Amino acid sequence: MSDSLFTDARLQDEIRKFGRIKQVKRDSVLMAPGDEVVFVPIVQKGVLRIIRQNEDEKEIFLYHLYPGQTCAMAINCCQSRKRSMVKAIAEEDSEILQIPVNLVEDWFKYPEWKTFVNSTYGSRFAELIEVIDLIAFSNMDKQVLHYLQERCKAAGSTALYITHQQIADELHTHREAISRLLRTMESKNILKLGRNTIELFSS
Repeated sequence: MSDSLFTDARLQDEIRKFGRIKQVKRDSVLMAPGDEVVFVPIVQKGVLRIIRQNEDEKEIFLYHLYPGQTCAMAINCCQSRKRSMVKAIAEEDSEILQIPVNLVEDWFKYPEWKTFVNSTYGSRFAELIEVIDLIAFSNMDKQVLHYLQERCKAAGSTALYITHQQIADELHTHREAISRLLRTMESKNILKLGRNTIELFSS
């Protein structure tokens, strides 16, 4: 499990005793908006994509979770007894360590766990600020490029198998606008478009 994350033997024992491993197939939804948050996920293998979705099912991409990382939104929801406000999707076949919500605060007695939770808030907050800046202060082309770069990083590839509609959905805009932007970016040799594929040249 997450032994490599923590060195405190007592914390490791509790993780082995109460943690549960869940295998999540690629493109499967681990958590959806409105779900009761009964566990905090720590990624062991693979990648999770975290998306904010409102009541009208409009979406905006927030960030990815990589091995050794957890979701600040899930921690916040379990501490405030709220239901999930985000959707967590497996970017690839993933292995998730599930920590019961009732243990999140109890484990603050372990300094390593408290540091882990606090650093999670710090990291995710910085990523959310970047997303807000892109939405508020950048042109849509920068938002699209950032999104594609993050998805390529998560996939470990410069090629994405994705439709223009999927990008539009997760950036809360229209497919036609995305298609126009992608064609413009292709003309600038930033990427290459194929049938439901995008190959990114820009790093």
